[in-house]
Amino acid sequence: MPTLRSNLPPTSALAIARRAHYTALGIPKADWEKPKVAIVNTSSELAACFSHLDDVAARLKVELRDAGLLPFEIRTTAPSDFVTSAGRAGRYILPSRDLIVDDIEAAVEGAKLDAMICLSSCDKTTPAHLMAAGRLDIPTIIIPCGYQHSGLAEGREADIEEIFLHASKAAVTGESTDALEVLAEDAILGPGVCAGLATANSMHILAEALGMAMPRSAPVRALSAPMWDTVRRSAQALAALIDNDVRPRQIITEGSVRNAARAMLAIGGSMNTIKHLQAIAIESGLDVDVWEMYRSLGRETPLLCSVRPNGPRLTEEFEDAGGGATIIRELLPLLDGAQLTVSGATIAENSALAKPADGDVIRSIDDPFGTDPAISVLKGTLAPGGAVAKRPVPDPGPHVFRGPARVFGTREEAIAGISSGRLREGDVAVIRGIGVTGAPGLGLTSAFIFALHARGLAQSVALVTDGQFSGLVNQGMTVGEVSPEAASPGSPLGRVRDDDLIEIDVKRGAVDLLVDDAELAARPDYVPPADRDTGGGYLEQYEALVQPLSCGAVLCARPCPSKEIA
Repeated sequence: MPTLRSNLPPTSALAIARRAHYTALGIPKADWEKPKVAIVNTSSELAACFSHLDDVAARLKVELRDAGLLPFEIRTTAPSDFVTSAGRAGRYILPSRDLIVDDIEAAVEGAKLDAMICLSSCDKTTPAHLMAAGRLDIPTIIIPCGYQHSGLAEGREADIEEIFLHASKAAVTGESTDALEVLAEDAILGPGVCAGLATANSMHILAEALGMAMPRSAPVRALSAPMWDTVRRSAQALAALIDNDVRPRQIITEGSVRNAARAMLAIGGSMNTIKHLQAIAIESGLDVDVWEMYRSLGRETPLLCSVRPNGPRLTEEFEDAGGGATIIRELLPLLDGAQLTVSGATIAENSALAKPADGDVIRSIDDPFGTDPAISVLKGTLAPGGAVAKRPVPDPGPHVFRGPARVFGTREEAIAGISSGRLREGDVAVIRGIGVTGAPGLGLTSAFIFALHARGLAQSVALVTDGQFSGLVNQGMTVGEVSPEAASPGSPLGRVRDDDLIEIDVKRGAVDLLVDDAELAARPDYVPPADRDTGGGYLEQYEALVQPLSCGAVLCARPCPSKEIA
C-alpha cells in the first residue's frame, strides 16, 4: 500500500488534534492509520431522487469497514431539475454541478482524505462526482444509486416524465389539471432518479462506459438486489484501487472519453452528456474536443436501443436485457477495449461477463435500430463552436428546416409570441442571451418546446437557442446550446435580427445564418439586459468564472485549455 496522505506526522499539532476528534467520534485506535475514505452523499429531502441515499451510505459504511477502510460521510448540495428549477427560471441547475465539485474539494482535500466513493443520483451529481475525481485525482468509484419505480412500470398511465410533459402543456393551453393531479400521485412509487434515458440514467451509464463505475451497475432499480451488489463490489474494488494506487487520471483518458461518447450515441442518451463529458475531460487534465467527438462518432455509431423518451421501451426492460454493460459488449469492436476500469479489469475483460444482445430491447451493431445520430452536433455560420439537437429513435425526419428568425430575449417572451401570433408556421424562434454567461447559468427552454407541442406547432416552428432543454426533449427541430453564446463578443447568434434566414440541416450537421458576412460583421454585439435577476450571490460569482460550453462550462479564473471556437 502506498503512503497514506491522511496519516499526518504523529507528533504534529494537526495529528494530535485529529486523534482527539477520532476519540470523540468513537473511532477505535486500531482504525486510526487505515485508509480514510470520503462517502460523498448528495442526500436531500427535497426530492425522491436523493431520499434513499442515507440508507445506501449506512450500508456502504459497513462494506468499507469490512474491506479494511475507514469511511467518513460528507454532504454536498443536492440539485434536482424538478425542484431546484423553481428559482430564477432554473438558472441554478447547471451552476449547482460545479458547486458540488467545489464542495467535494473543500471537504476531501481540506481533510487530506485518501479516496472517495460517490453516491450518484440525479442529473448533476454524477458529472460533478466525475469532475471532482478528475480534479483531485485520488482513488475514486462512482456508485449509480438507481432509478425510481414508476406508475408506467406498474401498468398505470404516467411516470414523472409524462407528468412534466402534460403539466407543461396545460400551463400553456389553460386546460384543467385535475386529472394530472391525480396521476401525479401514482407517477413516482419509490426513490431514485427519473425512470428513462434522460440525463440521470444516461450519466450513470456514461460513468460505467468511462470506467469509473463497476461493470453491470447501470441502469439499476433503486434499492434492488443488483444495486446492493454494486455497493458491495464497489467497496471491495476501492480497497484494491488504494492498495495499487490507481487514480482517476489513469482511467479517464482520451480513449475512455471516446468510449463514453460512443456509448451515449449508441443508447441515444441525453444531449446534456456532451457538456458534462467535456467538463470531466477538462477537470482530468485532457485537451480533447468532446463536441467534435460526438459530431464525428455520431455518423458511425449505430443505435442499439429505443428506450423512453426515444422510443417505447421502459428502462426496466433495458436493465433486464443487460443495460449499459450489454451496450458496451455489443459496441466492443468500436471501442478501445484496453482501457482500464475501477474494477481492476479492462473494458474488454468486463464485457466478457455481460449478457449478449437479445435482438429485441438491445440489438447488435449489425442490426441496429438506426444509423442516424440521436444526438446531433451541428456547426455552421450560426454556431461556429457547435450546437446540439436531440432526435428520436429511429429518426423519421424532416431533417432540413429553413425559415425567418423571430428573436426573443427570454423563454417567456417566446411563449407569449405563440399566443400573440408573432410566431407562425415556418418561423425559427431564436431565444438568446440565456447561455452560461448571458443568463447567467444556462436558462431552460423546455416550457417553450412544450408550448409548441400544445399549440400543434412542434413540427412547423424550429427553435435555436444558447440555452438548454431537458433530456426528455427529442421531437421537432430544436437546436440548443449554440456556441459561441449570444453574450460572447462577435457571436453570430448575438447579431441575429428578425427576418434573417436560418437553415438547419440535421443530416448535414449544419446550422447556418444566411446573412452576408460583411453585413453581419457591421452589426453590433448583443448586450445582456441590465435588469437581469442574478440575486447578487452565487450566480454572479458563476458569471465571473464560468468558461464557455466548448470547455464544458467549468469554473476557472483563467481560460481553459480549449478556447471558444469563433
